[in-house]
Amino acid sequence: MNMQSSRPPFDPPELREILGVAVASVTAEQASRLFLRLIAERRFTKVSFLNAHNANVAANDPAFERVLSDFLILPDGVGVDVAARVLYGEPFPANLNGTDFIPGFLRAAAIPLKVGLLGATRKNADQAAARLLEIAPQHRIEVIHDGFFTESQEPEILDRLVKFRPDILLVAMGVPRQEFWIAGNLDREHCTLPVAVGALFDFLSGAVPRAPGVMRRLRMEWLFRMIIEPGRLWRRYIVGNPLFLLRVFRQKLLPGDGG
Repeated sequence: MNMQSSRPPFDPPELREILGVAVASVTAEQASRLFLRLIAERRFTKVSFLNAHNANVAANDPAFERVLSDFLILPDGVGVDVAARVLYGEPFPANLNGTDFIPGFLRAAAIPLKVGLLGATRKNADQAAARLLEIAPQHRIEVIHDGFFTESQEPEILDRLVKFRPDILLVAMGVPRQEFWIAGNLDREHCTLPVAVGALFDFLSGAVPRAPGVMRRLRMEWLFRMIIEPGRLWRRYIVGNPLFLLRVFRQKLLPGDGG
């Protein structure tokens, strides 16, 4: 007798392709429900976010684009909204940048979860964990390791993950290292949802300030970040944003060519 799972079929979210990367078109509520269902059913799912910067990285690095094809990708920032308007006639339903969405999801999740933090400096990771416990005290939150580890230390980190097995593992190592590391090292024995979160720990710890609320509402946080860190970020925004838009219009004019 062929035994079938009693679980209802899994309905994937609607996807929109931006420069060769399939991005989920969902509201924050839908994304939260999806996360909770994946966790409840222990469906190992790698998660990342697409913004103009990592779309450019993927366009230049076929290996990174291939890695992202096996992730659940959420839309992050005004750039991908502009791209969605150009390519699909309307923006994404929500800006699900990890800096806001992940803390918001954890705050709203009533079911206690195990949350692991991996990446950034140890100081920032510890302070980020403390901040998350203030925001969402119902969860068990542990720092697994900072992001400055050698290859020889990876077995110890992976062993700790197996023992703790977080429902959500927040990986903050920067693009594209975090996605490559998740893809190359993690599976269902380590966690359920490994989420690539970029600078989240730096923001939560206060090491990097957030833009004022009015700038965030106007979708201008990228400008604030460039003003705060011009040496590191000017090329990403001054060169990268126009290049991203050129690539989007190329996709519009030449369907099937995501480069």
